[in-house]
Amino acid sequence: MLRKPPGAVLDLDLFRGERLRPLRRKEVDILAAQGVFEDERGELLRGFLVEDARASPGEAHTITKLGTFLVLAFRDDRAQVQCRLPLAVSDDSEPMPDVAIIPNGDYQHAHPTTAFLVAEVAARSCSKDRVLKAGIYSEAAIPEYWLIDVERTVVVRHVEPKDGAYARVTEHGRGERLALQAFPDVVVPIDAILR
Repeated sequence: MLRKPPGAVLDLDLFRGERLRPLRRKEVDILAAQGVFEDERGELLRGFLVEDARASPGEAHTITKLGTFLVLAFRDDRAQVQCRLPLAVSDDSEPMPDVAIIPNGDYQHAHPTTAFLVAEVAARSCSKDRVLKAGIYSEAAIPEYWLIDVERTVVVRHVEPKDGAYARVTEHGRGERLALQAFPDVVVPIDAILR
């Protein structure tokens, strides 16, 4: 990860006029295999390594509830569920969604490159998830993206990726149920995942 002295703030304006070279996913994979990021956890977003913040208790609770619900829903082996693991969506982005439903496959030698659904659970990082990750997921043609805002207790559902954005974005709150677009028989009660 980009290191800075304690208490220092990295001001990208200092590099105005300079050419910054983003990292590629394959380069990050090589560095990771060599142990460069041994004690660090982060994700590659638009060519930059972004440190993964520690989940708050509310975020952790929601990730666990949603992950458990989906693992039970997909015990029939139609798809796989992964939590906080890499999704190799492009040459410059390898996000680690909090929860993802991925196609069945052998991912022993390469991370999955697509998903039926990705979900990000946020309290503090909502703007990063709302703008940056929504753009990355839509460009990768991920058909459904949920931004679960634990502060507001809502699920912001993004569907119909087109031209780097989602054409339909809707908000859903307590008492509502969401059927997955790719698996309409899997219906998630929002009360089951949000406190």
